[in-house]
Formats: sequence, C-alpha cells, structure tokens
Amino acid sequence: MRRRRKRRQLKRIYLIWLLIAATIFAVFFIQTEKALEPVARTRGEHFAKQLATELVTKSVSDYISDNRFTYDDFSAVLYDDKKRPVSVEAIPYTINKVQSELTYAINRRFEEAGKKEAHIPLGSLIDSPVFIGRGPAVRIRVCPDGTAEVKIKSDLSEAGVNQTCHRISAVITVKMTSSVPMYSFETVTEFEFVLAECVIVGEVPNIAPYIGNSNPVQNKTA
Repeated sequence: MRRRRKRRQLKRIYLIWLLIAATIFAVFFIQTEKALEPVARTRGEHFAKQLATELVTKSVSDYISDNRFTYDDFSAVLYDDKKRPVSVEAIPYTINKVQSELTYAINRRFEEAGKKEAHIPLGSLIDSPVFIGRGPAVRIRVCPDGTAEVKIKSDLSEAGVNQTCHRISAVITVKMTSSVPMYSFETVTEFEFVLAECVIVGEVPNIAPYIGNSNPVQNKTA
C-alpha cells in the first residue's frame, strides 16, 4: 500500500512538473513569437520588394527598348487658329496596348522566375546586435501572388514661364507573398516609369482624362 501511495505521489509530482514545464515553454514560445514577428515581417517584405524591383525593372526596360514610344503615340496637342494649345487628347489605342502588353510581360517574367528563396541567420531575426549574422540559416520564400496591375498616369507640371510639362507614366502595382517559418506576409509594391513627356508652350490646355489622371495645374487654364 505504501509503495502504491508513493508511486501515486511521484506521478502527481511528475505531472505537476510537466505542467509547469509546459506552461514555461508556452510563455517562452509566445514571447519569442511576438519578438520575432516584426523582424521576420521586415526581412520578408524587404526580400519581396527586392525581387519585385528586379523583375519589374527588367520587364519595363525590355518593353520600352523594344517599342521606343514617343509623346505623339499617347497624346495629340490641338491648337487654335492662333497656334495656341487648347487641348490634349489621349490616344486610347496606345494606352490600352501598353497596359495589356506590359501587364502580360511582367506576369510572364514572374511566372518564369518562380519561387525565390533567401537564407538569413536566425540571429538576424532576433534584431539584437549581439546575435546578428549568427546561428543556423532560416529560409525565406517569395512568390508572386495574383497579377501585376498597370495603369497609365497623366501629369501636368510647370516647366518654366508659360510652359507646361505633360508627362505620361506607367504605374505598376505588384502583390507578392513572402513567408518564413510560422509567418506569411503579403507585400504590395508600386513602381512608376516615365513613358513619354512633352513641354507645351502657351496656356495650360485642357487634357482628356487618363486612367489615374493627375492634373495639378489644369486650374490655371484661362
């Protein structure tokens, strides 16, 4: 009987110590997770933006190099009988062509690139100067999520006395997902590339709206 009681007591003691150890581990895990999450998010987003910049820049550079657009491809400046600019009309064909072809080119490059990986030391995730660059490597994966979105933007800005610069740009928004063990983050990166521009001499003309049109000096039209 005494032996049975001792065994029961020992079992209770083991169980209590097991519960204490599990509680300590759970608290430690939760605190560690809270400390790691912001650093892991920063690292993952940084790597995702690096990859997006590399792929988008290359895609746009190749596309512009192959097409060599001019201002006249996107817009036509209309003048009155006194040779004064009165309006600028967009050319929908080119705008739609650039949006569709550039979107396709970027998405295709992302598909060809596939998933990318980087490795960083575990100590770098702790965000402590003492442990940076130390410890086993942790893998970061990045892959495209959804599709790239391309919009054509029109901007007017002052270029001097009685001069207006009309700039046409491609605004590209890319969604990507980066993940490290236990975490997954979505990163949205936006890029803007100038496609063409023209300095218009005279009063600020009326401009037909582009997608995402920004027209800060249009209110100066007489």
